[in-house]
Amino acid sequence: MTLTPVERYELQRRCQSRKGRAEGARRARCILLLAEGASWAQIRGRLHCGDTYIARWSQRFATERLAGLYSRHRGQPATVLTPKLEARILEWTRRRPPDGSTHWSTRRLAKALGLSHMMVARVWARHGLKPHRLERYMASDDPDFERKAADIIGSLSESPTTCRDLLCR
Repeated sequence: MTLTPVERYELQRRCQSRKGRAEGARRARCILLLAEGASWAQIRGRLHCGDTYIARWSQRFATERLAGLYSRHRGQPATVLTPKLEARILEWTRRRPPDGSTHWSTRRLAKALGLSHMMVARVWARHGLKPHRLERYMASDDPDFERKAADIIGSLSESPTTCRDLLCR
């Protein structure tokens, strides 16, 4: 592989850059090593990569030169919070979670809707919702619940300890 002086300068600049992306420097280093005549085994050893990595970037550089070294993946497109999506988040927040838990968490609701948990958190903050702080009747499926609750309630009336002290024992 032969490089023009401009290409060599640009690739060396990318390798030495402290502000560029590390992956961009690694790609530039791969091309420079190929231009110096290094074998694929030597490149694998120095860059800790596989044959597919070397093949991919040498092929892209051969066809597109420097422009081929940019990543093709632009990331996931941003999800725009529309009024319809916001209404859907709010409507699902009112439902009970299907797993039997008492309330939704941002992450669990986001996973159910296929969204970011931060989007759910922003909608809840905008509307002042705190599902984890809603007071509801919670049914326990523990068969010894009544006995345990009676012990805690009875213990509270006998001594000045708090529920937290009893539960943290």
